[in-house]
Amino acid sequence: MTTTIIATVIVLGVLIFVHELGHFLAAKWFRVGVLTFSLGFGPKIFGKKVGETQYQVSLIPLGGYVKMVGEEPGDKIPPEMVAKSFSAQPVSRRLGIVFAGPFFNFVFAVVAFAAAFVAGMPTLLPEVGEVKPDLPAYQAGLQKGDRILEVNGTPAKRWEDLAKAIHDSADRPLVLKVEREQKTFQISVTPQGSVQKNIFGDEVRVGLIGISPSGNTFIERADPFSALYRAALHSWRVTELTVISIYKIIEGKISAKTIGGPILIAQLAGQQAKAGALSLIIFMAVISINLVILNILPIPVLDGWHLLMFLIEAAVGRPVSLKLRERAQQVGIFIIILIMLLVFYNDISRIIGAE
Repeated sequence: MTTTIIATVIVLGVLIFVHELGHFLAAKWFRVGVLTFSLGFGPKIFGKKVGETQYQVSLIPLGGYVKMVGEEPGDKIPPEMVAKSFSAQPVSRRLGIVFAGPFFNFVFAVVAFAAAFVAGMPTLLPEVGEVKPDLPAYQAGLQKGDRILEVNGTPAKRWEDLAKAIHDSADRPLVLKVEREQKTFQISVTPQGSVQKNIFGDEVRVGLIGISPSGNTFIERADPFSALYRAALHSWRVTELTVISIYKIIEGKISAKTIGGPILIAQLAGQQAKAGALSLIIFMAVISINLVILNILPIPVLDGWHLLMFLIEAAVGRPVSLKLRERAQQVGIFIIILIMLLVFYNDISRIIGAE
């Protein structure tokens, strides 16, 4: 229980801090006055004022905020602070300040994944475990413990490399270079086409030969530059998967029961912390990307809504009417409350179902 609490505080605290730091640094860069930098919402637990800014930790650790001079429509701004107010900035600067929060979360994910790649990731070997009878691998003579070195002359370093080559070659022969008991030889096998459902519930045709991995792994490490490149690609793939998942939930192909909230994050954070620091770092990277997607959704009160308003303002040459923004704000709060109720319901249902 203690591990779970500590891990949750670390995960939420770091990711919220990174997000708000993006807004804060962008505001400072553009010389916008920042009145409050808060981790958490609600009553202040402790804090300190430095210059014009109050830095504080607040009671409810489910978010945070940066309060800028003239941020809200109708704010009373002292004459000497008008030049430093958020509302007085060109729309390009306001866009930059709002976008900086999600951008910093994405950068954090890239850095976290890069650190994991440098430290070394456990990676499945392309080594055969189970061989299913009467399927292409069995008929071709593959056996448990065989190590696949190459597929059609291309090295297979990871199980992922082997699996992708097989899935992409339905009904087309593959030549496998196999290592067995320190001897190497070649085997020709033709993956059998099969219609399967992917993680999003869509039917796709893939090639299968009837093997599963042995489960043996090796530690794959990368140099810092390769790690950064791989981390950027991996972060983008996770972003794509997250966006597709949200679309599939809206479409109804993925159950809304899969959506989780703070309780699920706490449970998973505790599990990953027990698995080790590397697992916790990777988990934080994935959650950080989820926060990027959540925050750029065009829901009033979220960053995405403000970005949309500023883009419209840039396009038409004038701000969206205050009345429309106020009404949208009310709708946005209602939507956020509904989402929170859904995720808490799902989280509590999982706990009850697990008992």
